[in-house]
Order: sequence, then C-alpha cells, then structure tokens
Amino acid sequence: MAPASGRVDVVGFVKGRPGPLVTVDGYSGAGKTSFAAELGTALDAPVLSMEELYPGWAGLTAAVPLAVEWIAAPLASGRPARWRPWDWLRNVRSEAWREQAPAPFVVLEGCGAGAAALRPFTGTAIWLDCSPDERDRRLRARADWPGYAPYREIWSAQEQGLLTSAEADLVLPV
Repeated sequence: MAPASGRVDVVGFVKGRPGPLVTVDGYSGAGKTSFAAELGTALDAPVLSMEELYPGWAGLTAAVPLAVEWIAAPLASGRPARWRPWDWLRNVRSEAWREQAPAPFVVLEGCGAGAAALRPFTGTAIWLDCSPDERDRRLRARADWPGYAPYREIWSAQEQGLLTSAEADLVLPV
C-alpha cells in the first residue's frame, strides 16, 4: 500500500502499473463515484459501478464474487465483461446483459471494488480515505439520501466486515 500525501499524479501512477482493471473503493460517502468519473475521463476509460452488481441492500458481500466472475476475470483474459445489473426498483436481477469490451483501462468503482478476491485481477487498487463525519455530511447531502437512510446501518455493517484499505496500492485522503 502506498499512502498518498499532498498532490499525487494518480493518472501517472495508474499508467505505470500492470493490468487493465483499476478499482476505486472506500466507505459510503467517500467520493468514489465522482473520483472514478474524473479518473475515467483522464484515462479515457469506461467506468463500471459495483452498484449494478449488489443484489439489494444486504448484498455487498455477494457482489464481490459476481465482480470477479462477470467483470474482472474476463477482462484479465482479454474477453468482454458481461453482467446482469440489479434492478433496484423491482428488487430483482435484470434479464438483460450489459457488456464492456476490453480496454487499456477499465475503472470499477464502489464499495467492495478493492476486495481481496478482486486483487489478482487488479492492476491498480485505489482507496479513498475520508473521515466518518465528512462521509456522513456528504451522504445526507445526496439526492438519494431518503432512499439510502433506512438501509444505512445494514450497509455500514457490511462495509465494516468487508472493506479495508490494506489491499490498496494507493490510499488517497479526500
């Protein structure tokens, strides 16, 4: 793990590492989605979201093997990633498949993206480190807060059991 202090050339760091998969992980409210979008633009890389893999609010842990099977392993072997997104409104897995062709870099963002099971397939794992108070402030300011709030404790317990910055190649304070 390489803790980062001050300004870090994240794009240069990523380009200097092997493998196409770049993961962006951290606790809810750390800024993963925004950071991944900026990184994807800078790398000219598609950005995929773990949110499409979670089978509901109790599915953080269950999404990791799906990310390995549907996204990480295929990309590592030069094949397209294919996944069936979770339909959050109907609370079921979609019948339709989505696909992402191999690319020089593919960013996978979301809670669990940096899990140990994904590391063998990951070129660069980034952890966004944000204080609990700041994460809480950010979460409450989001437009989707009313939908998330009832599940926050369930989600937080899953994060505590799965997430760690120990697997990261780069830890960024945000």
